[in-house]
Amino acid sequence: MYKKTGIFVVLLLLANLAAFAQRYCVIDSKYILEHIPEYQQAQHQLDSVSKAWQQEIDAQYQQLDEMYRSYQAEKVVLNEDLRKKREDEIVAKEKAVRDLQNQRFGYQGDLFKLRQKLVQPIQDEVYQAVQKLAAQRSYDFVLDKAGGITVFYADPRLDKSDDVLNLLGIQK
Repeated sequence: MYKKTGIFVVLLLLANLAAFAQRYCVIDSKYILEHIPEYQQAQHQLDSVSKAWQQEIDAQYQQLDEMYRSYQAEKVVLNEDLRKKREDEIVAKEKAVRDLQNQRFGYQGDLFKLRQKLVQPIQDEVYQAVQKLAAQRSYDFVLDKAGGITVFYADPRLDKSDDVLNLLGIQK
């Protein structure tokens, strides 16, 4: 009697575990994005714009440096009013350059907005493809090994990144 009850309890526990088993797969969003030509073009455009803006800011910092060196050289011959005026010009120029740098590269700056405009639609498309894959294959979880979630080990058979690329119509 106890033996039958023990077997029944074990079978009941196994059935419970099977009911709670989750189906999941692993993707690598970085890998997926690197294989999307539109993403590569967007990254190239962002890099070009960023480089041009950085050169613009560097040139202004160089002008600021020249203003400061000129002021240091002439400081001894300038009267108090002219010294104060030049100092104010240097401070105003420094503030303008910092403001420009913040406008271009700061949080919610021009680069951030351009990145959202160019990259967000591609990321949304990938997200929809992942959702479609999960629905088609009845996955409960899709883990991204490229993002903030750390995966210590993932069976390569679980990596469905190529399947997402196929759903996007991209052949590797």
